[in-house]
This record gives sequence, C-alpha cells and structure tokens, in this order.
Amino acid sequence: MRIILVGFGNVGRSLARLLIKERDWLVKTYGFDPQVTTIVDRQGLSHDDSGLDLDLALKTKEKYGTVGKYPRKGERRTTNSRAIAEEEAEALVETTPSNFQDGEPGMSNIKQGLSSGKHVVTVNKGPLALAMPALLEMAAHKNIQLRFSGTVGGGTPFLSLASKCLPGEKILGVHGILNGTTNYILTRMEDESTGYQRALAEAQKKGYAESDPTNDVEGFDTAAKIVIVANWVMKQRIRLGDVEVTGISKVTPQRLEHAKRSGARIKLIGRLTESIASVAPEEVAQSDPLCVPGTLNALTFSTEHAGDVTLIGHGAGGDQTASAIIRDLVDIRSEYLL
Repeated sequence: MRIILVGFGNVGRSLARLLIKERDWLVKTYGFDPQVTTIVDRQGLSHDDSGLDLDLALKTKEKYGTVGKYPRKGERRTTNSRAIAEEEAEALVETTPSNFQDGEPGMSNIKQGLSSGKHVVTVNKGPLALAMPALLEMAAHKNIQLRFSGTVGGGTPFLSLASKCLPGEKILGVHGILNGTTNYILTRMEDESTGYQRALAEAQKKGYAESDPTNDVEGFDTAAKIVIVANWVMKQRIRLGDVEVTGISKVTPQRLEHAKRSGARIKLIGRLTESIASVAPEEVAQSDPLCVPGTLNALTFSTEHAGDVTLIGHGAGGDQTASAIIRDLVDIRSEYLL
C-alpha cells in the first residue's frame, strides 16, 4: 500500500517510527507492506515512488525542521492539495492539528484525498466534528474508506468495540471520560485539594495540557468525540454545534469535596442518547468502572440486552494514536486487498 502522510508532527513521526519497527511483522501477519511515498509538513515535502527511507526522513526533520530538505527527493513549500491530488497512492494519512473553527487544513486535505480516489485515515477531530455526515457521504459516493479510530480514545479501540464487538446489539447510549487532560486536572484537584489553576499549571508542565488549553478544559475536545461517536455508532447526523457543552474551569475544590463525601468523584462526562448530546462535569460513583484516575479514558456503551459494557484505556499519546492509524490501514488493506 502506497501512503501519503500529511502532517509530520508528534503523531506523524510516531507512525514513521512504528512502521520502521513493525514492518516485517505487519507483512508476515497481515500481508500489509506499507510504503510511505510522500511526506508533507508545513514547510515542504519529500517524495519517492519506491518508498521513502523513513529513518532518513525522521533524521532530516530533526536536523532541518522539515522533510523538504530530504536528500535529492525533497522540495520546499508546496500546497497540500497539489501533493495529495498529484501523487500516486492508495491511502492518505492525515495528522494535522485539530481546528474546531473551520476544520482547516485538515478539512481540505481530507476532501482532496477523497475526491482523488484515495482511502483516508485521519486522527484530526476538527473536520469530523464540523462536517462528518458530508465527509462520510463523500467517501461512500466514491466507494472508498474514511477511517478515524484514533480520533476517539487514541490507541484504545472505542469505535472498533462498537462496530466489531457489538454487531446485532442495539446501543441505547454512551457516556464516559474522553479527555485525559481534564481527567488529570480533576484527579489532582481531588487528591491534593488544590485549585483549578494550580492543577492546570501542573498538567501543562507535564505536557498533558497545551499552552492554550481551551479545547480541552472547556469541553470542546470531548464534544468533538461525542459527535464522532454519534455519527459512527448511533447513526445520528449531528455536528459540534448540536452538543451542549460545559467545561471544568468552574469546578471548585468545594464541589469535589462534597462529591467525595458522598462516595463519588467529579468527572467531565460526554453523554449521548437518542435525545441528548452533552458534555459536563458530573458526579460519578467511585464504584463505577468509569471512575478512572489520571489521564485514563473510559467509555460505557449502554446496550439493550448485554447491559453496560465499559472499555478503559489511554486516550492519547503519539505511539498510541499511531497504532490506531495502523489498525485502520490494516482494515482497509484487508477489505480491499490493496
């Protein structure tokens, strides 16, 4: 499978390292031989029809800050749309940062990939949160795949659990913790009886929170994931603006202490039923499987006959998210025998 990789930040580089490490195993186990023929970053691109040397691409990026300096096969700035449309490949992997305002540049990258007949694997939540129904329709019209398992839960297969492990079971709703940053902050506030600002600063120092943490702490990241679950699992055509969102910035130590005295913890919960799509801090009983600490994520699927099914795992991280990309690529290869 020939792959165009757009975005060579933390996730893109983690994917390259994982492909180097696991290529022989992937070929032996799945007959999946990935060849990254094009890598695009903000300043340039590198291309080789026979497959780029990923180790050299990583070293080039580290030394020069761009793969545009890749020896003899690199070039400085070009448009993403041109590279995606013109380069021959079966799949586009899109790993640019999420943008919940207009979805760019990921929105254009995904549309260009689909319109040029390439399967698309993305970990970018922005385009899906804003236009998932339209993007899925576009993929279906082209009879190609749009995959995004890494957008919800990172390497933890929340979406795959619903589609592959619960077929034939009616899912009535889902609810859970879908953002490790806020879960870490709330855990630290509870354990240390400290205020929100101090816990946030600690999360930023450890790299769990961005310098601008708005998307996480105000609940937009969780809301985007609820949109993805709604469209993919519950078959609801909703967008980010349809989700009622309340973040954690107003949660006080007093509220946390009150919940603790009643045997509960405050968690930022994304909730979805046939009539509700919301994100808000809620009390979760300490005996509930959802009551996980630190940066863990947990999602409960409420089913008609099997009852509640809860999956717990790490929701972020370069290696974890890269593993989800490979999972999607292997699925595509298996279905289409590329």
